[in-house]
Amino acid sequence: MVSQCKTAILISGSGTNLQAFIDAVGNGSLDLDLTVVFSNNPNAYGLERAERAGIATACIQHSDFLDRESFDCAVITELDRHQPDLLILAGFMRILSPTFVAHYSGKILNIHPALLPKYPGLNTHQRVLDAGDKWHGSTVHFVTEELDRGPRILQGRITVGPSETADELRDRVQTIEHHIYPLAAGWVGSGKVVFKNGQCWVDGEKSPEPSQVTL
Repeated sequence: MVSQCKTAILISGSGTNLQAFIDAVGNGSLDLDLTVVFSNNPNAYGLERAERAGIATACIQHSDFLDRESFDCAVITELDRHQPDLLILAGFMRILSPTFVAHYSGKILNIHPALLPKYPGLNTHQRVLDAGDKWHGSTVHFVTEELDRGPRILQGRITVGPSETADELRDRVQTIEHHIYPLAAGWVGSGKVVFKNGQCWVDGEKSPEPSQVTL
């Protein structure tokens, strides 16, 4: 049976998280209809991954537009042709405008390489090391206008090794992302998890704290 949850995946680069979604759908562990892969970068390797998997692709270069708002409006027009029920930000290196977020309110997921609310923004792995934290990981969350502050759905955690480098942490966290991102997206696609009244609800109950897995 084909999933009724039409899913658009937005990328800017190599698409490793995209590949995790393609693999999960291919092995039957994820029930989403990967309808289109969109990129703002025509040279993104992720577009090749999508084409090899038989997924439609679309590309609009942000450099062709004078401002973020006009670019986002063009992206909305393109994505709406595919009627997506869910949008997955998978290394999409653009900050979304309020217009875009409002248009797809409650339908956009992102993954951030930190245990939010700690360490929003950049350089999370080095910041974890500098702080001497015991735990690090990644968080899947709904996207709102406030960057990296949307309701959290799922976190994957690892313990920080005593002599790890930021690059080593990055690689281990990326492995976590490939596990938890399709899992959380599947929950949203099935209706198990919903965005309601600005919050995350799981199985009909408000969920102020994210589910967690430790790897």
